[in-house]
Amino acid sequence: MTRNMGDIDKGLRIVAGLILLALGWFGPLGWWGLIGLVPLATGLIGNCPVYSLLGVNTCPLGKRSA
Repeated sequence: MTRNMGDIDKGLRIVAGLILLALGWFGPLGWWGLIGLVPLATGLIGNCPVYSLLGVNTCPLGKRSA
């Protein structure tokens, strides 16, 4: 699988995913907080299927292979 996300993009997704999960667990979101699994997983894997569909790539040239 080819990576299509840069380090900043991955970091932001991981943080956003953790915040959503925390809001679901401790805050007002409830079960909707599980949506945080999506940005968390894509951030950890380094590949976003939506980016692939749109042809977007934020990964530097040297780090594109898995």
